[in-house]
Amino acid sequence: MDSLEAFILGVVEGITEFLPISSTGHLMVTSSLLGLDGNDSFIQAFTVAIQFGAILAVVMLYWKRFFKSLNFYYKLFVAFLPAGIIGFLLIKKIDAMLGSIMVVAWSFFIGGIILLFIDRWFKKAEAAPDKEVTYSNALVIGFFQAISMIPGVSRSAATIVGGLSQKLNRKSAVEFSFFLAVPTMFVATAYKLFQFYKEGGGFHGQEIELLLIGNVVAFIVAMVAIKFFITYLQKHGFRVFGIYRILAAVAIFFLHKHGLV
Repeated sequence: MDSLEAFILGVVEGITEFLPISSTGHLMVTSSLLGLDGNDSFIQAFTVAIQFGAILAVVMLYWKRFFKSLNFYYKLFVAFLPAGIIGFLLIKKIDAMLGSIMVVAWSFFIGGIILLFIDRWFKKAEAAPDKEVTYSNALVIGFFQAISMIPGVSRSAATIVGGLSQKLNRKSAVEFSFFLAVPTMFVATAYKLFQFYKEGGGFHGQEIELLLIGNVVAFIVAMVAIKFFITYLQKHGFRVFGIYRILAAVAIFFLHKHGLV
């Protein structure tokens, strides 16, 4: 991997992490198109570690919420538990799925179909006022997040749908999805870095430089993407993201058939 490839992956991470289109799926496809070895331990660690830049974007934009009360953190912990436990138990199977581009393609397609109808299914929830997430809401959203461990599902999409199912309006569901990303992605990043350190003895020279590039770029781009998403979603809903996911799935099927990914 060189600096330009690290920059490109940082842009992809920043754009896709908080949109309901799957950052993991996009990073897998982009890495493949760039000719990077998806089985290389550094590439795998890099694509997870640059999530840290995206985490900082959420903390920067919503920093007041992170100092509001301890209940805020308790609810995030409750929401994190399902994915944390299931991820720990099924880590080998999840890693195996990360090597399958076809899992991503089918996840894109099925998720796209669902997003086409989300606005209609949860129309009543959109009319509801902003409300505080309860512990039971948080737990249900946490189980939805666990589904997103399947590559291509999209953590953002799963948790937003989970929030809407709990009668949160779009804004409240999206913001809680952003907040939940912080502990989830922090733990995933820390685990992947520890795993890489344990197996290879840590990062050296250019690898550290590439990680810095990826994280800085992801941070800057994620700041813009978050603001865009909140504004766009309140005006237009999810339909365009559903269409995009379906078209992306078709493109992946085509590229895979011709041996390009």
